Amino acid sequence: MLRLRCVNSFLGRLLHGGAVNRDQVLEQLRVCSAEDQVFDVVGKNKAKLTVNHVSRAVGMLWQFQKEKPQMLRTVELIKSHPQFLTLRVLAENKIALMDDFMLVDMLYSFLRLNVDPHDSLVQQLVSEAWLRIDRFPMASLSKFSICLSDQHLQHSPLMGHITSIVDQRLSSIDDARILTTLMISMSSLVSPRLRDALISRADHLLDTMDPSNYNNLRRVVQFLRNIKHSYRPLLEKCNKIILCNIPRLDAENISIIMGLYQSLQFNNCDFRLAVKQRLKELIDSSTDPFSFTKLFVALAPMASQEIRDGLENTALLLADELNAHQALAIAEALEEIQSRNLSLLNKIASVIQRNLHCYKPVEVARITQALFLLQYQNPELFTKLRNILVNFLQRSFFPYEVTMLTRVLSMLPCPRLDEGVISRVDAVVSQCNLNDLNTISFAVAKWVRNDPSYRHNTPSKYVRLLQTLNRCGHERLQTADRLDLVLEELKYISGEWFEEMLLEETMVTLKRMMDQINWTNVPELALFLTRINHLCPPLMDRIASMAIKDIDKIHHSATYATLLPFSVLNYDPVQADELYNVCIQRFTPHIRSFDPHLLVLLAYTLAVADCFPEELVKEIFSIDFLGKLDAQLETLPDNLNMRTRLRLMELNRAVCLECPEFQVPWFHERYCQQLQKKGNGTVSPVQQQIHKMLGEVLGGINCVRVAVVTPYFYTADFECILDKDLQPLPYSEPSTLQISDRGKVHWGTSSVENIRDELPPGAQRVAVDFLDSKSFCKNSHHMKGEALMRKRHLEILGYSVVQIPHFEWNSMELSTPDAWKDYLKKNLFRELSS
Repeated sequence: MLRLRCVNSFLGRLLHGGAVNRDQVLEQLRVCSAEDQVFDVVGKNKAKLTVNHVSRAVGMLWQFQKEKPQMLRTVELIKSHPQFLTLRVLAENKIALMDDFMLVDMLYSFLRLNVDPHDSLVQQLVSEAWLRIDRFPMASLSKFSICLSDQHLQHSPLMGHITSIVDQRLSSIDDARILTTLMISMSSLVSPRLRDALISRADHLLDTMDPSNYNNLRRVVQFLRNIKHSYRPLLEKCNKIILCNIPRLDAENISIIMGLYQSLQFNNCDFRLAVKQRLKELIDSSTDPFSFTKLFVALAPMASQEIRDGLENTALLLADELNAHQALAIAEALEEIQSRNLSLLNKIASVIQRNLHCYKPVEVARITQALFLLQYQNPELFTKLRNILVNFLQRSFFPYEVTMLTRVLSMLPCPRLDEGVISRVDAVVSQCNLNDLNTISFAVAKWVRNDPSYRHNTPSKYVRLLQTLNRCGHERLQTADRLDLVLEELKYISGEWFEEMLLEETMVTLKRMMDQINWTNVPELALFLTRINHLCPPLMDRIASMAIKDIDKIHHSATYATLLPFSVLNYDPVQADELYNVCIQRFTPHIRSFDPHLLVLLAYTLAVADCFPEELVKEIFSIDFLGKLDAQLETLPDNLNMRTRLRLMELNRAVCLECPEFQVPWFHERYCQQLQKKGNGTVSPVQQQIHKMLGEVLGGINCVRVAVVTPYFYTADFECILDKDLQPLPYSEPSTLQISDRGKVHWGTSSVENIRDELPPGAQRVAVDFLDSKSFCKNSHHMKGEALMRKRHLEILGYSVVQIPHFEWNSMELSTPDAWKDYLKKNLFRELSS
């Protein structure tokens, strides 16, 4: 009995002690379901709070906020609560007691709750984390990298330390979420070697991760965007998995991914069609300003007019509820679709005007550009915007920001420019890249033209700035040592200043770096040479040899860019046949994976070079492909849509004329008639002059027809008929097309029917074409591919073709009417008698 009492007594003490030792504060926190309850527990237990309690409370506060939609979060209320200050003080005092996981989690939560990065709590948490960084597990290192990015420390030595650790331990990272987060955080510091290693590791982990975790895919694409590296195999893998997740994506995620794709110039037909359908499904549920804005920005540019009208009506109803940044997003979308909904524009402009104090410098520039391009009429608002732009510009020291502000400021009318603006621009140009220098030169040129004193002489302030721009541009090219970086800066550059001041030095630089040309930069260099219309045989020979050598490494879709300069500029390298053959062999197995519009552009490029791969032609002119192309065209921007339709017509014409054995029907008759009706019908003074001279040479104006529409809708500048003795024959009816005194072509009713007089035996029809500067490479008299293709096609149609180059007609040798007439006679009759 005594022994039993002792046992009962011991069990009682044990159970009582267990209840006492339970962490009651932690249990109270665990059952909290709202922020106020957490603060209530903190307030009642200040003296008892341990480091675990503080960590738990702060983590719960952020978790509650995270679970709410963005517009319903109450971070500012939390920050201002007295007990939040208590948690901050306690956390700062207990940093030394935190383990590694807790330390990083605490820093992450406080930053998410908008504690200022300069606050002593954040500073001490970061400092402590730096001391422990080498022992952090990869999950904590990944989260810590996010914290540094939140504080704009992407370029800091600390982020460099993280990059070094990742480089050493990359093979041990098996979690795609951890890796992709680190990739984004340290993207500005990765070397080409580490970049390739990260891409390879990410590629491997995408095969092993849960495909429903689409945020990992978004982060991979974001990394590629950050490093400006459009690595197609990884992009296509990400896109394939993203397509499987489309039914689960909301408008915000779709908008983000579309923006990333656009930055990488990655167009994917299947993606655009899928997101278009998904966004249409989300219309009815996107009724709040946040979700509707994301929907509008993503859907409006590729929607039908009926859906656009509905979106604009909804935007008008929600306009007063939009915040500053939502109004900016809507304004830019309205500019993209060139909306003429004045009521909506007025509403959006009103929201913007009352929120002007909220915007950052680049945002004001974006607003100004959108409203200006929309031709919005509100002088008072534009005056305010201009003053804000000037104030921002005079205080800015970021080159990209000064460049953008300068460019947008130059759009606005300004009789007299503030000296402070010129001084600020002058102060930063030495830090600008080539593209920024080119942009600033555009702005300065506009200011010079608009300056009232320009009629007398160019003001010295502009002269000095232009001289500085020229000097900085030359120095940047002369000191450049990496071809990839130069090509990145040249990617979008164009205009008179570049062509006159930097083009020659640019070509010298590219030739100096010729040994750096390899399969990775061949497409980019080829695109640049095509865009500047510059024939450079040494560079193009190198491109050809590298493409032939490493064609298997070049992505199949990049064969289009690779072949472009050879076709467009009409240049045949020594290995021309081999180049075309290896490119055709490279893309042929992948024909069905091409975006439809890109396949059309590729086929047209080959057609210009008189190359018609049968499998490619048959694929494009199949019913299935044309249906898919039609669907894709509805989602493309208007300019790309029109360009693709035009190229399809020209390809259709080329195949009908040059490859009748393929039995492809001509189905662009109506399209060409519509194009013809939309044409402005004007001819240049030179063409009027040639028309008159031809009439005199041939014995009468009734022996010449002007702007003659041929079968398949080429328009020959002039047409005449010569008999077997090379004597001109007058037309049986007057020309259906006549040139007025003002250079307007008057079309007769029968002109579009391609009516052609029957030729007498032995007679020949002659087409005379004036070739302006667009038909030649800019740095030579070398004729481009399209002019040669046109001649080829006119000859197939039965014409003898006489081409008159602009540099011959406008030369010093031909400066009198007699000289011009002799030139025409010689060219007409020499061409025809040969």
